[in-house]
Amino acid sequence: MKTPIHPEKTPINLLFWLYTGALALCYFFPSLAIPAQFSVTPIMLTFDGITKSGVININNDEDNKLQVQMKAFEWTQDEKGQDQYVESNDILFFPKIMGIEKKEQRILRAGITGSGGSREKTYRLFIQEIPDPGTKSAETQIRVAIRFGVPIFVKPQKEEIRGQIDKVALGEGKLQTVVRNTGNSHFVIQSILIKGTDREGKETFSKELSGWYLLAGSVRSYETPLAQEVCRDTARFHVKVKTTEFTLDDRLDVDKSLCLP
Repeated sequence: MKTPIHPEKTPINLLFWLYTGALALCYFFPSLAIPAQFSVTPIMLTFDGITKSGVININNDEDNKLQVQMKAFEWTQDEKGQDQYVESNDILFFPKIMGIEKKEQRILRAGITGSGGSREKTYRLFIQEIPDPGTKSAETQIRVAIRFGVPIFVKPQKEEIRGQIDKVALGEGKLQTVVRNTGNSHFVIQSILIKGTDREGKETFSKELSGWYLLAGSVRSYETPLAQEVCRDTARFHVKVKTTEFTLDDRLDVDKSLCLP
């Protein structure tokens, strides 16, 4: 089975879930129609006071014609760091809908209507496959359409990239790590490495969490379940947050009374 989006242009964890999900659907629904395979380059656009437009190449890697439609959304994050989208007219793009012949490449042009302010503006331009209904059949078919959101960043007039670990706390059988973007531009959390050690410094626990974009002013909380015996054996937790721009470190001395669920 082909993966819908090329591996070199898609994060590994996203590819895993796309591939696993497709396999599961095909197992439970043998009549599933597999979506077309297409790739997008570049996978993000950055605009500033000088650069206000760009192009996105969409490649149809299948042997059938591909139909896609585009929509632009303002991209924000709520108080829990979850992505939120509202359709926006700030991004100008052409065409709105396009057909791409087999093994063909088409160009999508995009630009910004305004300019950068004191905080970075963030958008996503979604490119979504329009499934071909195909020949009607008495057998039920489930159509799967791939949607790829290209991030668009409009840099502020003076960029400041900063972040901090707001909290490392233990309670209800979980270790909570809260990361805050204190700057005016996004950064990407690449990983959160959590290690526990006992009083002699011997490792009792180790886990690495995957991250995501953290937009300007946003906060994201990560919770790691802990077994009671691990919590009781651990004297200190060390947390390292690795981002594309910097690394943050913090630690927590364990209060054994908090190891109870």
